[in-house]
Amino acid sequence: MKYHPKYQVSVDDRDIYVFDDVCGTDEINNLYNGLTNSAYRKNEVARPDTQDYKHWAVNLSEQQILALPLYANLMNAVEQATGKRYKAYRGYCNHSAYGDMLFTHTDCLPQNDEMTALVYVCPKWDIEWGGETLFFNRDDDCAYACTPKPGRVVVFNGAIKHVGRPPNRICYAPRYTLAFKLEPA
Repeated sequence: MKYHPKYQVSVDDRDIYVFDDVCGTDEINNLYNGLTNSAYRKNEVARPDTQDYKHWAVNLSEQQILALPLYANLMNAVEQATGKRYKAYRGYCNHSAYGDMLFTHTDCLPQNDEMTALVYVCPKWDIEWGGETLFFNRDDDCAYACTPKPGRVVVFNGAIKHVGRPPNRICYAPRYTLAFKLEPA
């Protein structure tokens, strides 16, 4: 299948691709139901200097990653967008809710050829709920914001500084973001 980014932007010459056609509604609903019952641990840290402010996440094993129906579609979309083959070396789901504190960070060193893929796992999302993923340029200005729509996938160079903002006060649903750290295959 051919996947088409809805948006393609770059921040400091590093690419960001946003897809709305990688996974369907049924798959997102199934993932949401499964992730709602997962055993989250408050042990995820954004950066070494924020170790006192851990957030909730659940790690996926390699077998769990490979068993996800969306994984093959995701890898195809990444290859079509970048022209390179990647594979996940880590997969996990972040859980954030109103009041959580999340910090800006990068996922790899600038010289590494790594990508990050985020899948927004929510059956519905209201624009007033917030929860956007913000991407920052080298001057620490927000250069792009990605809305967490149901089933949306954002793929980006892991060296781009970014942060997932927690939902606003009026949102009573968790913000689940399924994250894959990708390295060249």
